[in-house]
Amino acid sequence: CERIHAGCLEVLERVGVEVHDERARQILVKGGGKADGIRVRLPEHLVRWALETAPSRMTLCDRNGKVAMRAWGYNSYFGGGSDCLNILDHRTGQRRRAVLQDVKEAAILQDALPEIDFLMSAVLPSDVNQQVYDRYQMEAMLNHSTKPIVFVSPDFEGCVAAVEMCEIVAGGVEAFQRSPFATCYINVTSGLIANQEALQKCIYLAEKGLPLLYIPINAGGVNCPVTSAGVLATLYAGVLLGVVLAQLVREGTPVGTTGWNGGPYNLQSMVGNYVLADEQGVSIAMGKYYNLPVFGLAGSTDSKVLDQQCGAEVIYSLIFALLSGANINHDLGFMDAGLQYSFQLLALCNEHLGFLRAATAGVSVTDDDLALDVIEELGPTGDYLTHEHTLRNFRRAYHSKLVDKNVYSQWEQRGATTMEQRAAAWVDKILASHEPPLLPADIQRDIHKIVERELAQVGG
Repeated sequence: CERIHAGCLEVLERVGVEVHDERARQILVKGGGKADGIRVRLPEHLVRWALETAPSRMTLCDRNGKVAMRAWGYNSYFGGGSDCLNILDHRTGQRRRAVLQDVKEAAILQDALPEIDFLMSAVLPSDVNQQVYDRYQMEAMLNHSTKPIVFVSPDFEGCVAAVEMCEIVAGGVEAFQRSPFATCYINVTSGLIANQEALQKCIYLAEKGLPLLYIPINAGGVNCPVTSAGVLATLYAGVLLGVVLAQLVREGTPVGTTGWNGGPYNLQSMVGNYVLADEQGVSIAMGKYYNLPVFGLAGSTDSKVLDQQCGAEVIYSLIFALLSGANINHDLGFMDAGLQYSFQLLALCNEHLGFLRAATAGVSVTDDDLALDVIEELGPTGDYLTHEHTLRNFRRAYHSKLVDKNVYSQWEQRGATTMEQRAAAWVDKILASHEPPLLPADIQRDIHKIVERELAQVGG
């Protein structure tokens, strides 16, 4: 990490980053950087100051203002992803284009699943105006869940609209700043190219004192060196520029950094895969080195169906994210290189995550847990099954809702179902019965006015 950090500093000082926004360049130059056209170079002392100024913690609340995510250290939270074009329909088993109803159902499902800590839009609705699709997504997420939200917008105006909706729900600008329940995932072109929309979002959110996720995307061997160290030296040069910019705008702005893209691109397929071996944990390690909140990726697969590859890749990514300590992990339920979403897979991720959290939780050793008095009372042959201590404590053990642990005859009696079938049935049950608390009617009306305003601005 130290050698990669030294490499980042050299890249920033000698090569620089293309900064495609005039105001961002002005802020960076005023802070001590140097500009040569759109190329901006940053000195080491400015980077060091920004890292000392940027918080190591990011706190996100639920829709009601209660703290829900303490994203720092080795606290790990998990949620869905955004903007898949297709969905693997759990009702038919067929792949189809996603619609707005899928966004609403994804929000309800993420709200209900106990191991899912935050929500994202899951899919890109094809049945709304594509210039403002993200405004519909934000409205659906705010209306159908109380959990924290990570949102994505294709343009700067969409980010502003999303924040305006949140401020309405929170009860004002200061109320949302005090208890933010949403943060923007800012997509940056690459470590060495900062696009205008990303820079504008970074400045806007920092001015408002809101947390942000500044995430450049590298492709090792395509837009940066193919080696992991070379990927990271350029990737984190871009990250550090974002940290510097945010702190120059407003000291103390929480900035989350990337926890993936730490290895070579798949040069065999030239497809942007979601689960590759060489990148697991390495970008997270750099985020930990800088003591910044890490935005990780987990619970995904490049498989197109719910098969053995799917199960293995989901588990690999969940384990590495959890054990590496990535703080805000997204894309649970992603398939086919991010082109397809699955509600069934999200439900399966919920089960796998429950197991992993139980497996890594540690062992409580209070006097009641040791139960030495019970052992002395019952000895080697006593009836532990009906003892009060067992009745008081047996529900603490983790038991999956979807994994079948019965013998063959019992499995047959219960329908001889596969885990895929049980996941589909569970999703149906949740969608039929779970009702997140509704926003007040006037709040629903006001956030929908923003959607209508945005639609009118693009001539919809």
